[in-house]
Amino acid sequence: MLFTELLKMAALSLVANKMRTLLTMLGIIIGVAAVIAMVSVGMGVKKNVVDSISRLGSNMLVIMSGSSNRGGMRGAAGSVTTLTYADAEAIKDKIKYVAHVSPTVQGSYQVVYGHENWNTTVTGVIPEYVSVQSLEVQNGLFFGEHDVDVRNRVAVIGATVATNLFDSVNPVGKKIRIGNAPYTIIGVLKSKGQSAGGQDQDDVVLIPLTTAQERLLGITHVRSINVQVTDADKMNEVQSNIEKLLRQRHRIRAGAEDDFNVRNLTSIMETMSSTTTMITLLLGSIAGISLIVGGIGIMNIMMVSVTERTREIGIRKAIGATYNSIMMQFLIESTMISIIGGLIGIVIGVGVAQAISKFGNFTTVISGLSIAASFGFSLFVGIFFGMLPARKAARLDPIDALRYE
Repeated sequence: MLFTELLKMAALSLVANKMRTLLTMLGIIIGVAAVIAMVSVGMGVKKNVVDSISRLGSNMLVIMSGSSNRGGMRGAAGSVTTLTYADAEAIKDKIKYVAHVSPTVQGSYQVVYGHENWNTTVTGVIPEYVSVQSLEVQNGLFFGEHDVDVRNRVAVIGATVATNLFDSVNPVGKKIRIGNAPYTIIGVLKSKGQSAGGQDQDDVVLIPLTTAQERLLGITHVRSINVQVTDADKMNEVQSNIEKLLRQRHRIRAGAEDDFNVRNLTSIMETMSSTTTMITLLLGSIAGISLIVGGIGIMNIMMVSVTERTREIGIRKAIGATYNSIMMQFLIESTMISIIGGLIGIVIGVGVAQAISKFGNFTTVISGLSIAASFGFSLFVGIFFGMLPARKAARLDPIDALRYE
């Protein structure tokens, strides 16, 4: 009963000073809304990074030729010709926990169809590349082992190439020219969008590895070897075993530098995920400062309120109000300001996050945890910063309070 009466008194006090109450709430509203919006942006960045790397393939190691110190100059990864198709086969045959292996070569070419042309990346691969890169054929089919064995001039194209060369026409069965030689399109890949580096993964033409090596590029080496591991927990073990095998096959002496480079995409994703998590926490912390400022605003206004209502407090204490009841009254007022401000802030924060996603062409992720945390923190701020004014009011001497003008 007493709590209900105190609640009514607190509500009446807040309603009696509508503008002051609204201005006091404003700090909490802005703080909660800013935390939710900023955390949503940070989590959106994290989701984009993780999705982009995941599109490259799960549990994947990428082996590049290089880096080398030969001649006193360090070459970039892929700049020296040390990897071969035989290395890829050795990895598949001798390394445990390897699900798929796909060596690749590539080059930039102008692809021509009729009067249309398009500059794109032509990549030579084997059928296992589909599994390694988690590709899907949307239309037609992917080439098989027979096409690799006989060096067939067949091609599977990405969605970007299909759009620019054929518009809305079905490309399957059509012939394109790559390096002045005709290639028959047998499939179109499902769109994968941009990579983590911002590259268009759909702007690609895939042809059999041997066709690319012998008929297009005139080489015997491979540019990279993609390895898919069966279990994410075995990534480091597989990477170590691959490095040992390749050093042995390439006859690299102990202490000498590797002539290849193994990139662990899982480690890269973990590092980038950790970095974006830190960015999210930083954004949330910066936004959270406004909640503290809002709490200081609550304390300031409540102190003014105590001063204004000194005579009222004296009368209440004179007719029997206890220390606890006076303190509870002012704590309820500050808590109500935080609760109402927090709820309004949640609505505004979610709305801002959705508006950024819709109109800013940017992915945002609205987290229930960020909503709960920001609201909980606003509640804590209201209670914490309301404590001092409440104690001041409760400690007033009733005689001095009644004399106050």
